[in-house]
Amino acid sequence: MAGSKILTRAGIVIVLAFLAACGRVQLTQDLSVDEMSAEEIYQAGERELERGRDERAANYFGEIERLFPYSEWSSRGLVMQAYALQKDRKYASSRAAAERYLAFYPRGGDAAWAQYLVALSYYDQIFDIGRDQGLTVNALQELRKVFEDYPDSDYVEDAKTRFDLAFDHLAGKEMEVARYYLENGEYQAAIGRFQIVEQDFDTTRHKSEALYRQVEAYLALGLGAEAQAAARKLQAEFAGNEWTADALALLAKHGVGL
Repeated sequence: MAGSKILTRAGIVIVLAFLAACGRVQLTQDLSVDEMSAEEIYQAGERELERGRDERAANYFGEIERLFPYSEWSSRGLVMQAYALQKDRKYASSRAAAERYLAFYPRGGDAAWAQYLVALSYYDQIFDIGRDQGLTVNALQELRKVFEDYPDSDYVEDAKTRFDLAFDHLAGKEMEVARYYLENGEYQAAIGRFQIVEQDFDTTRHKSEALYRQVEAYLALGLGAEAQAAARKLQAEFAGNEWTADALALLAKHGVGL
């Protein structure tokens, strides 16, 4: 019994010694960062990025801002911190770092990249199921700033492509709501939503279906003239489209001519 108590106490001593050692290691690491130059810290962050350790890289880049504020390395470290956090899917933190760069260095050499990272912090979340579409609106606003405020940057074409995809995504979400109303017999509400897609998202692939669905909803309400008008728009803009053919067939089925 006494022997087991001795072993237990010995075990506790070993554990405490181990924890103390861990504390000393962390302290040593902190001190080593304080003793490094800004360039050395930056290079350490780059090495962590190459190894796929994005969070550790972000921490290194953040230390530059803390230890060497307002230096050339600080500005570069700040945008690199935003990049590392974006890779690590820490979107809010990435956005905060990128926006801080834009606030401190609005005409800095990496301003276009910082703005692009702000946009990505929203964009990379919008295709998750169930996400609030406010993220899509924010992504569109920030992507537009990239190609309007930095028209000569390397990020313009990619920003435009992502803008079109996000815009189409937003239209698709509007269509989902409209279809729900249509399927549940709420025809007036459905028509209102389909008209939003027709008018506000007229450059997306959803416009032709939105016009067809209006034909469908109007016919369900017995409004033949309104159905004809929607079908005429559809034929005028999408003569060879499958939705046009379906609309004409639907009108004929209800005995309504074009």
